[in-house]
Amino acid sequence: MSGNIPIGIGNLSSLIMLALGGNQLSGSIPTSLGRLGNLQVLHLNDNKLRGYIPYQLCQLDNLAYLYLSSNQLYGSIPSCLGNLTASLRYLSLASNSLSSTIPSNFWRLAYILSIDLSSNYLIGNLSQDIGKLKVVTLVDLSNNNLFGILPSTIGGLRDLVNLSLANNNLEGPIPSSFDGLLSLQLLDLSRNNLSGVIPKSLEALSLLKYMNLSFNRLQGEIPTGGPFQNFSAQSFVSNKALCGATRLQVPPCKNGTVEPNWRKAKYIIPGIISVILFVASVSIFVLRRKRNVEVAGEATSLPQLLWRRVSHLELLRGTNGFNENNLLGSGGFGSVYKGTLSDGIDVAVKVFSLQLEGAFKSFDRECEMLSNIRHRNLIKIISCCSEIDFKALVLNYMPNGSLEKWLYSQSSSLNILQRLNIMIDAASALEYLHHGYSIPIVHCDMKPSNILLDDDVVAHVADFGIAKLLGGGDSITQTMTLATVGIWLQRVWIGRNDFNKRGCV
Repeated sequence: MSGNIPIGIGNLSSLIMLALGGNQLSGSIPTSLGRLGNLQVLHLNDNKLRGYIPYQLCQLDNLAYLYLSSNQLYGSIPSCLGNLTASLRYLSLASNSLSSTIPSNFWRLAYILSIDLSSNYLIGNLSQDIGKLKVVTLVDLSNNNLFGILPSTIGGLRDLVNLSLANNNLEGPIPSSFDGLLSLQLLDLSRNNLSGVIPKSLEALSLLKYMNLSFNRLQGEIPTGGPFQNFSAQSFVSNKALCGATRLQVPPCKNGTVEPNWRKAKYIIPGIISVILFVASVSIFVLRRKRNVEVAGEATSLPQLLWRRVSHLELLRGTNGFNENNLLGSGGFGSVYKGTLSDGIDVAVKVFSLQLEGAFKSFDRECEMLSNIRHRNLIKIISCCSEIDFKALVLNYMPNGSLEKWLYSQSSSLNILQRLNIMIDAASALEYLHHGYSIPIVHCDMKPSNILLDDDVVAHVADFGIAKLLGGGDSITQTMTLATVGIWLQRVWIGRNDFNKRGCV
């Protein structure tokens, strides 16, 4: 069904359940729904409704189920929803464009069982009052812009089964009080800025079946008891300094009882000391340069790391209708345009030519690859737009263009130090793809036009349209490509125009 919800629907005073989900209804939610005093169930999810959530819904004193997810609602969450303490049990406002903070009296819903506010633009700290939701079984606040530390009061939610706070800006340690979540089966804290150690007390969560702590800044030993015996390396990738069992693809933990004896250093042969000092000096120089680039890159791009919803209309406006003046380049499956989003961020929009064979598969592959890997020398994905007749990726914009322009242009040139740094950047990205991810990734399209340079001429590997995941039987193929890496780096160094522009590396 399409069209607006008629205002006269508010005259059905005896209505108990209204389920209009999964249609193409548009317009705003009529305020007349507030007159349905007997309504217990309201399903308006998966439509095209726009506008604010009317505060008149707070007048529905018998409302137990409120589902408004997957619409185009914006504005703030009505604070008066916290007044429905006696009735509201299930609330889903996910996949909208809601902003501002979560109202403080929202946590007064002491008898609510399920809360899903994921995939919005909510900001602010996560209140300690979340611990007042004593009977809640599901809390999903993922894919927002929440920040601050994790409230320790969450550990008192003994009936909580699913907790997802992924893809926010939360920081600080994981509270040891989480060992009180005795009913927990799913815990997703990935893609935040959490630090410190993984509390060993979490071994007490015997029902925990899925846990994801990847892409944080955690360090120390990964616990081994309880549910941790069943978790894979995927649960811990891209953290600061975790150690533990080799099956988790982290370094083994050092024996804490063994301390270096610096007193014996004076007996080391002077020649060996000289070699060590020389190697250390070179390493410090390279690492300091890389660290400065990494810190600066994180500081400027952190807001862009968060996935955000970008519509086809916003991309049209941001690229002036995909105007040729905005065209950055073309490839095998489409074209790339420079655009500016509504919040002023410059992006590169890769639009796929769906009439070409393999374009759909290339789009799916790039979405899968770029959404699961993260490295300072890989292009970062901001969002994607997928419709029946339109598919595009929204990527970080690289002001200095591709390496191909610098290698073969008469007006651009690279000095020796810049060439060396680009080789190091590219090698670091490939090393991560081959060894730093849980499954080795083969790029398969390594060429100068797929190496993009940012403001500081730092290289970022792009275009994963034909990349491959290596299985156990592909190790020979991986070994055979190593020679191509060396040839590619040599061509970057000497800038030869007879460079073989494609290699599966």
